[in-house]
Amino acid sequence: SVSSIVPESCLLIVVGLLVGGLIKGVGEKPPVLKSDIFFLFLLPPIILDAGYFLPLRPFTENLGTILIFAVVGTLWNAFFLGGLMYAVCQLSGPGLNHIGLLANLLFGSIISAVDPVAVLAVFEEIHINELLHILVFGESLLNDAVTVVLYHLFEEFASFEQVTILDIILGFLSFFVVSLGGVLVGVIYGVIAAFTSRFTSHIRVIEPLFVFLYSYMAYLSAELFHLSGIMALIAAGVVMRPYVEANISHKSHTTIKYFLKMWSSVSETLIFIFLGVSTVAGHHYWNWTFVISTLFFCLIARVLGVLVLTWFINKFRIVKLTAKDQFIIAYGGLRGAIAFSLGYLLDYEHFSMRDMFLTAIITVIFFTVFVQGMTIRPLVDLLAVKKKQETKRSINEEIHTQFLDHLLTGIEDICGHYGHHHWKDKLNRFNKKYVKKCLIAGERSKEPQLIAFYHKMEMKQAIELVESGGIGKIPSAVSTVSIQNINPQTLPLERVIPALSKDKEEEIRKILRTNLQKTRQRLRSYNRHTLVADPYEEAWNQMLLRRQKARQLEQKMNNYLTVPAHRVDSPTMSRARIGSDPLAYEPKEDSENLPIITIDPASPQSPESVDLMSEEPKGCSGLPPSPEEDEEGLVMRVKEPSSPGTDDVFTPGASDSPSSQRMLRCLSDPGPRPEPEEGEPFIPKGQ
Repeated sequence: SVSSIVPESCLLIVVGLLVGGLIKGVGEKPPVLKSDIFFLFLLPPIILDAGYFLPLRPFTENLGTILIFAVVGTLWNAFFLGGLMYAVCQLSGPGLNHIGLLANLLFGSIISAVDPVAVLAVFEEIHINELLHILVFGESLLNDAVTVVLYHLFEEFASFEQVTILDIILGFLSFFVVSLGGVLVGVIYGVIAAFTSRFTSHIRVIEPLFVFLYSYMAYLSAELFHLSGIMALIAAGVVMRPYVEANISHKSHTTIKYFLKMWSSVSETLIFIFLGVSTVAGHHYWNWTFVISTLFFCLIARVLGVLVLTWFINKFRIVKLTAKDQFIIAYGGLRGAIAFSLGYLLDYEHFSMRDMFLTAIITVIFFTVFVQGMTIRPLVDLLAVKKKQETKRSINEEIHTQFLDHLLTGIEDICGHYGHHHWKDKLNRFNKKYVKKCLIAGERSKEPQLIAFYHKMEMKQAIELVESGGIGKIPSAVSTVSIQNINPQTLPLERVIPALSKDKEEEIRKILRTNLQKTRQRLRSYNRHTLVADPYEEAWNQMLLRRQKARQLEQKMNNYLTVPAHRVDSPTMSRARIGSDPLAYEPKEDSENLPIITIDPASPQSPESVDLMSEEPKGCSGLPPSPEEDEEGLVMRVKEPSSPGTDDVFTPGASDSPSSQRMLRCLSDPGPRPEPEEGEPFIPKGQ
């Protein structure tokens, strides 16, 4: 219950304080955290663990933001804090006015850097989202170069009688030498480690040893030439990991993973305990003005730096940093044991107020770790900051990620804008074409990325099944490739495999079939029942349904009502219609009881009184059809003579009813011919 409120780093410092007090109470001298022990033995495992398992994609995507915070932000904090502390020392009286500008700038460079150990200890417990975690943690890793340069620069300047402009220019150039030199040393040792792991297939036991050995050699080589050892360790871990994991066995990979985690945890525990012990054992000089001013100006400098830099960064970022993000970045600037160890390294000859510097540094460390570290979790919950979601990567996600990378690269090429997607694609092509062939042994150097990722997923799944005791429940989707990976077989040396054989193509197809069909099962929660209801959605649906029904009804009516209804046709029009299709009005053979009307369409002497007003299909007159008419279809009847004195055209008759008019429209132009399966024609022929 205590660890859910108080961070583990705070508890360890309290344990160190109790142990140091107990040792001092017994009469012995408590041990102090010496800088050599810290920098040579305790710090490298933590940085190697962070660099080897660094989430590379979010780190590279936010590299510009991280560098601005790490370089410009640290420089701003150092000079702002150093200048203000120099002003405080000059204004506070005889107790502090002997501290010069260089000493205050050196103190500002020590206390301004964010500590990676403290950030890791706190941020991993609150499970902050990946963007904020990589911004604060990446800043704490990369600001080491600035801290090392400023520390050694001001330490050297303190021994000079006069500092010239040339010294300042050389000090500025030394920043690039320290940072880029550390990265170069790490890359060289990373490539050597990857190349060495290519030839360790017969001696799997010593594979983890090469990873630790070359990483530690990179750190020592960088520190030997006063370069950034932290940058060298990060570069070595990032470079060697993809090639080493492709060459070593799975047991070696597990050994590296758990040994690094265990080693970094032990180092972190010892660092915080020694901080507590050193607080009790060290010599302190307390000055209220200096200590309180240091604490206040540290917080002010951090807040102002984050606000100004974020305002500038958001002009170029697609995903903007919100006010909540800025608050967490500013509040997460924790100080730790690196500042204490750098302060402990100061020489009494040039810095007579070293004890006061150490007291102020310990006060700032305790305030950031205890106050900020304990309150950041409830503040994250109060502000509803997005938490980290633990999700397993899937084949579907990998395919879409690669697809979007290729798509954005193509868009940049078309636009002529060479952004980071373009250079990332160039680097991947160079890596695939040349580097992999040199650093990865066997056919795995030619293996497509999708199959390599699928092998890794299946291996992880098989191990989880074995550990859980469910080996009998292995799903059918697990192919024989994973079984071969669990028990690898030795391949003949002369075996030559093309870049992408038919077997590989079939394997890719099988991967896609077995995994992409599961998307509906994985995304089952995203359905229309779980979405937020739209109040206007029901009205729109009803309106669309009414429109659709009206359109269907109009289309049906247009099939039959293409010509508007006419009044009674004149004899000339009747003759013309019959002449156009005389066969349609032939009398039926079996209609013996009906009079047969013979019309000569070409003869002008045809009786004017004969027309087709009485043509009706069966059932259209409103009466039920007789059995005799059931098989006859249309019949022709003689028109009843009209009464004298009436007009056939303008006088409405029995034939002017709506049903009669509809029938007239049907006979005048029946519309498009119906499909064969829809029914018989209106006037069946040949009966």
